[in-house]
Amino acid sequence: MLSEISPTALHAWLEDTTRPAPYLLDVREDWEFAHCHLANSQLMPMHTVPLQMNKLPDDVPLVVICHHGVRSYQVGQYLVQAGFDEVLSLAGGVAAWADQVDPGMPRY
Repeated sequence: MLSEISPTALHAWLEDTTRPAPYLLDVREDWEFAHCHLANSQLMPMHTVPLQMNKLPDDVPLVVICHHGVRSYQVGQYLVQAGFDEVLSLAGGVAAWADQVDPGMPRY
């Protein structure tokens, strides 16, 4: 089952050096990613996921990211159904990340 993670919980996880970092999968379009993204996130636009999911690691948790959390939730559900074990969707997407974690992040 797919779960969501809040921006503040993801930030705490990324700052915790005792915990293995998740794979940050950004499923927005190229122009959105170019405008703003979380550090160390990897771009794989939503429509390309079915053809490229074999490139995703299956040994670390995946955190799926989009603008407001809708696309990431859909992709996360798809990945869970495809057999990935640990998949989380960033609740509220990069918009919530900018509101709760990084007020300097560009918005759109």
